[in-house]
Amino acid sequence: MRLKSEIFVAALTRRVFGMGGFAAVEHRGAEEAGAVFIRQRHRDGLETLYAPAPQNFFAQDDGDEGGRKFETRLEKAEPEAVRDMLVRELRFDPDLWLVEFEIDDVAGLLDLVKPEK
Repeated sequence: MRLKSEIFVAALTRRVFGMGGFAAVEHRGAEEAGAVFIRQRHRDGLETLYAPAPQNFFAQDDGDEGGRKFETRLEKAEPEAVRDMLVRELRFDPDLWLVEFEIDDVAGLLDLVKPEK
């Protein structure tokens, strides 16, 4: 069973603070099952955007039922490019969650999938 989005976001923001970073909810989505997007702000002014991974990354028998996987949608991009993509996503899905991180490394925070080649 998958955690509600609201609980997942709350736990994630606490973990970021526990690692010495900063996290804030920019947009609250549907409490039960809103998609979660993460905007990571880097010290050099660039941003990385993480989005829910496509369903083909979820194996039915991998023992990780209910887990959330993310893909890197934009990496070290200009803030305007990230904002433009988020505006499009919000138009498509106004129930999504947007969480902002200010932390150097997201390792251990997110289950990132590798893009298929």
